[in-house]
Amino acid sequence: MRRVLSAALVVWLLGAPAVGLASDVPFFVDANASFDQFIQNPTPDQQAWMRAHYWRMLTYSPYFDSRLAWFPAAWVYKDLYAIYVGSNEATTHPEWVLHDAAGNLLYIPFGCRNGTCPQYAADVGNPDFRAQWIAEASTTMAAGYRGLYLDDVNLTLARVSDGSGTPVVPLDPRTGQPMREADWRSYLADFTVQIRHAFSTSEIVHNALWYIGDADPSVQQEMAAADWLALERGVNDRGIMGGGGVFGFDTFLGHIDFAHNIGRAVVFDAGARATAQRTYGLAVFFLIEGGTDGLGNEPGGTPNRWWTGYDVTLGAPTGFRYQWGALLRRDFGSGFVLVNPPGATPQRVTLNAPCRDLKGHSRTTVMLVPAGGAVLLCP
Repeated sequence: MRRVLSAALVVWLLGAPAVGLASDVPFFVDANASFDQFIQNPTPDQQAWMRAHYWRMLTYSPYFDSRLAWFPAAWVYKDLYAIYVGSNEATTHPEWVLHDAAGNLLYIPFGCRNGTCPQYAADVGNPDFRAQWIAEASTTMAAGYRGLYLDDVNLTLARVSDGSGTPVVPLDPRTGQPMREADWRSYLADFTVQIRHAFSTSEIVHNALWYIGDADPSVQQEMAAADWLALERGVNDRGIMGGGGVFGFDTFLGHIDFAHNIGRAVVFDAGARATAQRTYGLAVFFLIEGGTDGLGNEPGGTPNRWWTGYDVTLGAPTGFRYQWGALLRRDFGSGFVLVNPPGATPQRVTLNAPCRDLKGHSRTTVMLVPAGGAVLLCP
């Protein structure tokens, strides 16, 4: 059967333009297995296109080592407390794996099936595990990566499980007693500080849970040990509710404000497929952007399916976000953004003057559903 290629993919395969449009969106992309088609053997023009459009790239060693020459702004992936099932590490150092009171080995609850998961949960309080982790990371970083992307910076024992993914409280190897939540957080936070000291000149990203609570000392310690905090699914996470509860939209924005106040930045790593959801994610990004934040959204962010909304230029912000009727608003030199939070009522607003939306259409009114956003360019 003949394979029909999209026009965008044909353009990419023939050679993408070397220079992208100027944009206010520092775009982040995860160069996972599905992205291999673009980085396996790109032409010089395609390499230039990626450098022009991608601010940072999450990559995987050793596959990307040879590609650093044409894309040096790369973060390399490493899980914070994974020991992979079947690895030499798991065989030679079983004492590094957490277990329950019955002696059953415990896991990171991801990809579990048939009573097992691909990653054991390591005892991050073990100094030998930490030393081995840092030694491995040092070898990887020597290839020339700009930074480390630490996955599973999970400051909650709910992310230690049995082979079915059900949370299980492990025994603390230092006390022989069930591990306390506060101790788990302290062990993880201390480890992130140790990593920070070991890689003091490298960029460090934590893929951390945002809803643990910024008042917790271990959370503050962990956040201070990172340069960027990756927020999986960004604001497009369906679990974000309206208001200021544990998973509330106001709590989400407050966490980002807290990160900015201590000199840290965030990266949205979303997966919005529909234009409306991408626009919402982009509007919220502009709402909170502090100068060094990044935005990723794989659907709409690959070379063959690039969404032109990410080429928008709004100019410099003229102030912080503020309440504008029932909506949140932030103004820029060349326009503004509006956001209707999740759980709110639909809002139709009339603009003071005509503005253009991301499709170039002139707008005098805007209709926003809950969890909706608008990015408007105004003369």
